[in-house]
Amino acid sequence: MTTDMQSLRDELTSLLAEKLVSIHEALGETTVVIKLSGMLDVMTQLRDAKGLRFAQMIDLCGMDYSEYREGQWEGRRFAVVYHLLSHAHNRRLRVRVFAEDDDFPVIESVSGIWPNANWFEREAFDLFGIIFTGHPDLRRILTDYGFVGNPFRKDFPLSGHVEMRYDPEQQRVVYQPVTVEPRVVTPRIMREENYGSN
Repeated sequence: MTTDMQSLRDELTSLLAEKLVSIHEALGETTVVIKLSGMLDVMTQLRDAKGLRFAQMIDLCGMDYSEYREGQWEGRRFAVVYHLLSHAHNRRLRVRVFAEDDDFPVIESVSGIWPNANWFEREAFDLFGIIFTGHPDLRRILTDYGFVGNPFRKDFPLSGHVEMRYDPEQQRVVYQPVTVEPRVVTPRIMREENYGSN
């Protein structure tokens, strides 16, 4: 571990104290997991503390751990991961926050701290169904208005029963029964007879 990463670890440990769940360094990057309660205070400290100054949020993404490690994951299902950048100290930080309820994930919006989080949070809401309290305009951003469910939750059927198309006569989008027979595509595996033997 470099001295800069060690100093970042020390600063994070002393500043976040009881709000810090874990801290991990891998591949030259630092990742912290923080508690959901008091999350906005932590994010504000990460932005404003003199030794940190993570003034820019580069990315925010939702995570679904239901199939992580082939379903062996035993923690909470949904998390939001924030990628932060400090121009003042030339550092990057990954912050992970887990939602308390797997059936109805709710996390506070950081759009008041980093305004560019607005659209990222809308994307996580649309694709994962994560609710961001305090968001100024939380609505779908990528899926159709009538879409039911959340595409990245991994809990949807593999084949559907209706299709959507634009009807020029009605001048609107219409739903109708699928016209193509659904089929499950299985990849064909071709190997030599003695494949894998010495």
